[in-house]
Amino acid sequence: MTLIQLHYLITIAETNSLNKAAEQLYVSQPSLTSAMKELEKELGIILFHRSGRGVTLTNDGTEFLLYAKQIYGQYETVLEKYRKGGSFKKKFGVSTQHYSFVVKAFVDMAKEFDMSRYEFAIRETKTAEVIRDVSMMKSEIGVLYLCDFNRKSIGKLLKSANLEFHHLIECQAYVYIWKNHPLAAQESISFAQLDGYPCLSFEQGDNASFYFAEEILATNEYSQVIKANDRATMLNLMVGLNGYTLCSGIICEELNGDDYIAVPFQDDDQNPNSVMEIGYVVRKNTILSKMGELYVDKLKNYLNIT
Repeated sequence: MTLIQLHYLITIAETNSLNKAAEQLYVSQPSLTSAMKELEKELGIILFHRSGRGVTLTNDGTEFLLYAKQIYGQYETVLEKYRKGGSFKKKFGVSTQHYSFVVKAFVDMAKEFDMSRYEFAIRETKTAEVIRDVSMMKSEIGVLYLCDFNRKSIGKLLKSANLEFHHLIECQAYVYIWKNHPLAAQESISFAQLDGYPCLSFEQGDNASFYFAEEILATNEYSQVIKANDRATMLNLMVGLNGYTLCSGIICEELNGDDYIAVPFQDDDQNPNSVMEIGYVVRKNTILSKMGELYVDKLKNYLNIT
């Protein structure tokens, strides 16, 4: 087993294609295929399923990839520290549900580094992908929320992915709307008052369960529902259609502007206001990098956590 083979493996897994990997690595596809077959023979496992649509990792390949990334990551770290004139850039990534304060903390963290020497990534994505990204070491940190409804299911997923959840803050649900929404002047908004306005929800994939929803009260019956993939589209729908979403109430006006407000959600017997516990996930038994430690500090500073 060589470092080159590990590099090949990681690149194939990232591209899901032998052709694309070969292009990125500047090697021929036959050479790449041969290197992977030799690695599979040495390990005694099959790393990839190969089909006309590309390649995907087997279960054994997924497990081995984690070790490969750890080994190759340490190699890159050594190069960064000792190689003179090297161009290697240290990587740091965050995967998150759609929270503007998470992006704000990332901005504050990145400003404290010479970004020409680092490769940073912030990924606002689906709940399952947050877990997958951190499990596969694509991102060092993930940010998501737990509540009474999803805690057991998400907890099982985190455990199977070898991840641990770290508490940041607890908050009640708020109704997030445009400042000129007909209900904007209300001190609180009930579920009955929202009837007739479209509920906006972040898309979680065709086969996603209610447990992956980023919005609280995901199992309620809504007369109108519109799915969106990004915060910008959701904000546009709030203005154009007087849509709303149920959120944590933590709004970063510096990034989102002051055209949107969060009004406390008024619960009732049928629609209890469950507590949202927001936290970050990391791989178990790992020490955060310098960027990771600073990022968590920036999150806590923004949330006024001592």
